[in-house]
Amino acid sequence: MPSEFPDFRLGTVLATSFTGTLSERHGDSVERIPTPQRLVDWLAVSGLAVDSCTAAQLELARELRESIHAAATAAAIDGALPAPAVQVINDFSAQGRAAAILTPEGERQWRLNPASRVEDALGVIAADAISIIAGERDGKLALCASPTCRAAFFDTSQSRTRKWCDMNTCGNRQKKARFHANQRKSPRSAGSN
Repeated sequence: MPSEFPDFRLGTVLATSFTGTLSERHGDSVERIPTPQRLVDWLAVSGLAVDSCTAAQLELARELRESIHAAATAAAIDGALPAPAVQVINDFSAQGRAAAILTPEGERQWRLNPASRVEDALGVIAADAISIIAGERDGKLALCASPTCRAAFFDTSQSRTRKWCDMNTCGNRQKKARFHANQRKSPRSAGSN
């Protein structure tokens, strides 16, 4: 059964995947968490399962998302971090009470407080943002080369030269546009060299 909402763009980095819940920021923006239930769904697929979410918690999540986006964008272009965004990220990180636990399979899992699951999940996301913006992880922040997207993403490729936040969407769209532009520029000249 097809979903009434756009698919999530899930990357390997929690914080930048979270900012990807709003895409095409410089075009016709696509909100991927338009309802509290969609935030619950996104948190679940991101390893931060919560039972429920209120409209107020969704607004908190969007505030954190936009703050991470602003700070990550500034960091990607070596700009000054916006103080209001830094304050929001720090506040969410400090207020979260999630605990990292080790599963019997040797994997990290998050244990969220039943009384504040959404807020704890947001605290985990904020802490992840801090680690990438502070440069503590192997990789670098970059901005998507798509002029309608410009999403901040964390490039962990060996050369650190990745251009697209997501090759399956922005990358393919740009490759198709380039192909069609080249088709229009060069007249078909069958047999001539």
